[in-house]
Amino acid sequence: MTLTYPLDMDTISSSSPPSGLHQLDDDLQQLKLALQQLDFALQQLDFALHQQLDLALQQLDLDLQQLELAGLQQLELASIRSPSACGPLYKAPDPALAQSSTTPSNMPGIRSAFLLASAFLAWRADGSPVHIRGDERFNTLQQSTHAAYGAVATDIKTCSDIGGDIMKQGGNAADAMIASCLCVGTIASYHLGIGGGGFMLVRSPNGTYDMIDFRESAPAALNETMYVADISTSLYGGLASGVPGELRGFEALHKKYGQLPWKDIFAPAVKPGREGFIIQDTLASIMHSSGYEFLYEQPTWAIDFAPNGTLLGLNDTMTRKRYADTLETIGKYGADAFYNGPMANVTAKAIQDAGGIMTAADLANYTAVHRDPLHITYRDYDLYSTSAPSSGGIALFARKILEGYNMSGIDNINVTTQRLVEAMKFAYGQRTELGDPNFVYNVSSFETEILQESTAAGLRAMISNTHTLNSTAYDPFSYEILWDHGTSHMVTADNSGLVVSLTTTVNLYFGSQVMVPETGVVMNDEMNDFFSPGSSNAFGYVPTEANFIRPGKRPLSSISPTIAQFKNGTFYVALGAAGGSRIITSNIQNLWHVLDQGMSASKALAEPRLHDQISPNATTFEYSYDNATVAYLASAGHNVTWVAPGQSIAQAVRYTNGMFEAAADPRRLDSGALGTLHMDIFEAYMIAMGNGNAIKSRCTVNDRSIEFLTMKSQNWTVQQFGSAQSIK
Repeated sequence: MTLTYPLDMDTISSSSPPSGLHQLDDDLQQLKLALQQLDFALQQLDFALHQQLDLALQQLDLDLQQLELAGLQQLELASIRSPSACGPLYKAPDPALAQSSTTPSNMPGIRSAFLLASAFLAWRADGSPVHIRGDERFNTLQQSTHAAYGAVATDIKTCSDIGGDIMKQGGNAADAMIASCLCVGTIASYHLGIGGGGFMLVRSPNGTYDMIDFRESAPAALNETMYVADISTSLYGGLASGVPGELRGFEALHKKYGQLPWKDIFAPAVKPGREGFIIQDTLASIMHSSGYEFLYEQPTWAIDFAPNGTLLGLNDTMTRKRYADTLETIGKYGADAFYNGPMANVTAKAIQDAGGIMTAADLANYTAVHRDPLHITYRDYDLYSTSAPSSGGIALFARKILEGYNMSGIDNINVTTQRLVEAMKFAYGQRTELGDPNFVYNVSSFETEILQESTAAGLRAMISNTHTLNSTAYDPFSYEILWDHGTSHMVTADNSGLVVSLTTTVNLYFGSQVMVPETGVVMNDEMNDFFSPGSSNAFGYVPTEANFIRPGKRPLSSISPTIAQFKNGTFYVALGAAGGSRIITSNIQNLWHVLDQGMSASKALAEPRLHDQISPNATTFEYSYDNATVAYLASAGHNVTWVAPGQSIAQAVRYTNGMFEAAADPRRLDSGALGTLHMDIFEAYMIAMGNGNAIKSRCTVNDRSIEFLTMKSQNWTVQQFGSAQSIK
């Protein structure tokens, strides 16, 4: 275990004498950081020694239990050889009762049919990649893979690969989710990481559903008026950070559903941080945007983002060695290593040094919460999503309104789109009543009420095919609608029937812009997702009390991961999105395309999207949206606006015809789904053969073809051919 962190001490000691006070100040900051790291290393050593002692005692206890069990088994054997009047002293459990969950008949059960192809670029005949930018041709680019054993969809291809590797090692969808998410948090630290939190929806192999709430919570010393004087303190600095929940969420998922050892799941995510990863388009673009100068100006950030004094850029190799060491430690000692001991102490200190009030006790007291998910019937499907303080109920409510219409055809697409927008707006109008159920009275009953058919029918009757309504019709109290940010969504599924749909975030890019110097953890700015009393936004909307700040409370979120299954219990599709307040409308539209229009997941995610959340008064359309439809909505009174693609980024996994389809959003160039690759301009066919013969794969690109000849062995192998990768 590495207990010290990289710092260029040679540069400090051998540099020429400072030419001014500015250089002296920089040197003092570097020295202070070095001393902090040394102190942290000593604390870590002390913590590690205590943990090793605890582990040794646990192992001793386990050994004693095994010895006791061996003795009982010997007694049982003796009783079989020489039966006594009392019968055997130890009876083995009934195998029928001890048998683990079997593969449901409605899921594939052939592990050897695991077929994956991943690389979401087109190839020229010379093997060089052809990038297609999302704002130019994203609607023609579909990113998907198909596999029989399992599927992983994330917004970073490397991390989808890691999830697939975990499954090949015997892990399941829960293990793959944790490993993939840790990887994304390492590479895409601008929008998630263990300094953040979120929600996940889990479908168990037996078809039951579970919600895990690992949303950040307000520190104990926080109060509702703390941000009234200066709202920016809820965005940047120590006061902006809530108590992070991601690791407790992973812990809860692993304890209930995981299969591989905890440390084995963490190990793959350590590698990219320690050995380095290539900076892709999205990260490079954000790093070089205005407002992120702290990445190279502040020494704590510069260690990773500007190690040689100059901000890294596209295609440069970046390392996050402190973060890798942190993950390695947590992998060895569990989530408690983050929430207690040295890591908790340095996290609290970093927050307090940045003007915050979070304490080590806040971290120690944090728990993930298992909640009951929400459920509706929609046509031939059962739909499940997450309950408050997430917004799954809002996404489901819009679906109940739309259920009264024929949404499948395109013959009357203008009217269908008008109904879609109106349903979204009525659903958003209910969102202001939601909040943390531990603090908001009767919120669960409210969610149940809005999901009733009678409620949907009442609002459906108010929808006109030809005109929109005044905003007060959707939101009669003119409450402020939350405009939140950020996030990343991932989906994993395996052939046992286990499915995990997870959304996590640090909120704004790079969260609160506070990084813990010793651990490299980027802290969230989720306190901005609360409302403050006595203030209204620029549109005259007043904040809703349901989302006022309270100590320990979790802020309202747009996150709404959703899973649909057939009425017979067969899993069909799981999806979710990133994009703040646009998450809900993204999920509504993607479900519309899959459930009503019969699209594949990849085609659904490539369709252009619209968004309307009542406030601000604008209906936004991505550039490639049909002009006639946009004109129709403008004539109906909507304030239409064109936007570039990328306002939301979605991921999905669909199960059909015995195969998983993993789909990644083509709006993000470095997205990836693991699980035959299909694009309008590129088709790759990978055929699995079980007889050990050679496999010939032909890739057709613009009428030019490339042939790959590979060998199929009995063991899993990975072969590289230029930019393409196939896992056989």
